[in-house]
Amino acid sequence: MRKGNLFSSIPDRLAEEFFETLVDSGRVRIERIISDSHASPEGSWYDQNENEWVFLLKGSAGLKFEGNDETLVLKPGDWVDIAAHVRHRVEWTDPVQKTVWVAVFY
Repeated sequence: MRKGNLFSSIPDRLAEEFFETLVDSGRVRIERIISDSHASPEGSWYDQNENEWVFLLKGSAGLKFEGNDETLVLKPGDWVDIAAHVRHRVEWTDPVQKTVWVAVFY
């Protein structure tokens, strides 16, 4: 058995987003992601081979999807299911507090 707390051991300073694999069965991977005013580099897009279900626990974030002019704003409790190869990027994350996400890749 393994256990933990999604809000513990959050680094004070983050030069880059922090990614931590919590579970990896080979078919499903669960990550904790911590952002501190981070965004995807200009012009870069995620284009993943896996579906990704994202749940925002703390903070806020804006996601942009290729071909859609609107930014999807996520607040605590919001989630989004992103199909494989749907190109997306993080436009912004909360400038006041750290943003804590859980991402499930399947």
